[in-house]
Amino acid sequence: MSPTSVVVIGAGAAGLMAAWHAAAAGVRVVLCESTADGGRKILISGGGRCNVLPAVTRPQAYVTSSSPRAMQRLLRAWPLDEQRRFFELELGVPLALEEESNKLFPASNRARDVRDALVEGARGRGVAFRFSSRVIALRRPDGPGRPWIVELAGGDRIEAVRVIVATGGLSVPKTGSDGAGLRWMEALGHEMKPTHPALTPLTGDPAHAALAGVSLDVTIRAPGVRPRFSTTGGFLFTHRGYSGPTVLDASHHAILSARRGERQSLTVQWTPADAAEWDEALLDADSGQVSTLLASRLPERLAQRLMREAGVPTDRAVARLRREERRALVAALAEWPIPWTGDEGYRKAEVTGGGVALDQVDLGTLESRVTPGLHLCGEILDAFGPIGGHNFFWAWATGRMAGRAAAAAVATG
Repeated sequence: MSPTSVVVIGAGAAGLMAAWHAAAAGVRVVLCESTADGGRKILISGGGRCNVLPAVTRPQAYVTSSSPRAMQRLLRAWPLDEQRRFFELELGVPLALEEESNKLFPASNRARDVRDALVEGARGRGVAFRFSSRVIALRRPDGPGRPWIVELAGGDRIEAVRVIVATGGLSVPKTGSDGAGLRWMEALGHEMKPTHPALTPLTGDPAHAALAGVSLDVTIRAPGVRPRFSTTGGFLFTHRGYSGPTVLDASHHAILSARRGERQSLTVQWTPADAAEWDEALLDADSGQVSTLLASRLPERLAQRLMREAGVPTDRAVARLRREERRALVAALAEWPIPWTGDEGYRKAEVTGGGVALDQVDLGTLESRVTPGLHLCGEILDAFGPIGGHNFFWAWATGRMAGRAAAAAVATG
């Protein structure tokens, strides 16, 4: 039997998109997936609603240890408006804007509709799915023109002209992400950027467990980081530390600094008012309690806690506020240092940072420069974006590129 034209390994966001586009180009595609149904991260994203895409792209907010220019080129490969049209016109999944979060969700608010549309759309174009089929090895016998060998648990194997590796990283291992693809790429000789959890909650001071459940919109900054880092959005106190979109977006700065044996400060501005505005507000308020003024802009439990941490008695009248107390309180309100102690790791990480260095792939085809005939896409590559659909944007764009390129290579021999 002749080799399969294209084998895709991994039925996550990138793999499903790669399979769809490779099959749409008219080549024979087999997709191998270790889970029983695929798309597990799609199903759990957005609280089960799946934030398919951001409403606006933020290429400057993506992170890579490789060439930023290479990453930007890949991000431009499939523009946002074209991706949206694909979902709505090709897959029949209308998207709706959630204005408060600036995200695009399926109009049905069901993540399963997104996953199922990708699976059924690929199947309708001829993709042969092999669910519950764990790939245990990937090798290419010596000699020109020899096919790739994809070995499956149980002894089965598939020969392939081209292979697309879309195995993801290490984040949320319960979805099937076990890092196998990363290990294969390293064994094949690719340069690997060190992996780390990204977009994950931070652990912190046990004293703040009493604030668990308190949430509000804040701005987090990472002083000293270049280029300057700032993110605005939700913040949540948990029983173990700190979460919410802003914490997730900032978490990699803490994690990478800890791995360097350093400590990157992350500061919180709790309200739209900066230090100067809070200082003015406290000076101008000539009557009432400090706690009352703070509670008018902050959750009461948080206001009380910030006062205690600033050394301001909770019954202090504004008129009796000492200068050193006011300065300490302003700092707590506008530049509160998150007392992070660690992170929740891959178990709760949205994505994996690091992976295959971007200079190891051709930026027009995502074919490996180390092992020709192999294409890489999605989370296995060294790049990730902020929370809010940006990592799906990366997965869709790189999956499409890999699928189309693999099919074109098969067609041209």
